[in-house]
Amino acid sequence: MANLKDLKTRITSVKSTQKITKAKQMVAAAKLRRAEERATEARPYTQRMEAVLANLAASAEGNPNAPRLLAGTGKDETHLLIVATADKGLCGGFNSSIVRLAREHIVKLQGEGKKVKIITVGRKGDDQLKRLYESLIVWKANFLETKQIGFANAHEIAEKVLAMFKDEEFDVATLFYGKFQNVVMQVPTPQQIIPAVAPQGVETPELKGAVYDYEPDEAEILRALLPRYVAVQIFRALLENVASEQAASMTAMDNATRNAGEMIDKLNLKYNRARQAQITTELIEIIAGAEAL
Repeated sequence: MANLKDLKTRITSVKSTQKITKAKQMVAAAKLRRAEERATEARPYTQRMEAVLANLAASAEGNPNAPRLLAGTGKDETHLLIVATADKGLCGGFNSSIVRLAREHIVKLQGEGKKVKIITVGRKGDDQLKRLYESLIVWKANFLETKQIGFANAHEIAEKVLAMFKDEEFDVATLFYGKFQNVVMQVPTPQQIIPAVAPQGVETPELKGAVYDYEPDEAEILRALLPRYVAVQIFRALLENVASEQAASMTAMDNATRNAGEMIDKLNLKYNRARQAQITTELIEIIAGAEAL
């Protein structure tokens, strides 16, 4: 049984930890509001671009001159996985859930005899994936020194991915990130970005019998639009990740603060019982000594 000094030291230590987790929770809550706003503000632009892509892709279907970013290489042998996580921890299972989804995808692809390459965005995802798949990681990106994620960060990643596709280093690229739903729910999400596939459920404008007349033609517009589409999807994923990370961090630190409070209560109870037992023992010894005289 721990003595009184040890118990008091543990109580002091847990109280210090509780102060840290409470401060971290408040910081995450403050950052979450802005991160959620940025992620929400980016969604209409992304959705509109998806709708435009859906229209153009439908009109360009079967066109032999369709861009390779839309038509693909004609093969399905090499897959590039872009796994976007956070650079920092203390955010519950946020990073692990994204990495787990990517691992499941890797196992499935390798089981089908496909070749897999990985780009990691975020230090935590890289740390977890390199334990099993270090040989598959071809490029790493992290933004530890970046105060606020911007389009330039997404553009850097997109340029690398597009250069690899131009050099025929892969056939299909899939992006993994955590989609922000609300404070308590962040959904690990895979999205194929090359060849570009318009997500299901995208609402296209009701033309009421009218037709689009493109100038230049659809293929030329797609050639200019698709590289930006890739960058926009990566940017959206980064913004969703930032909001999801802060929400997960706030929830995890709230749980840690409450757990520390419960531990302090238990330690205080244990300390009081030990102190009472010590006092009782001393009284018994005093009484016994007095009777012996």
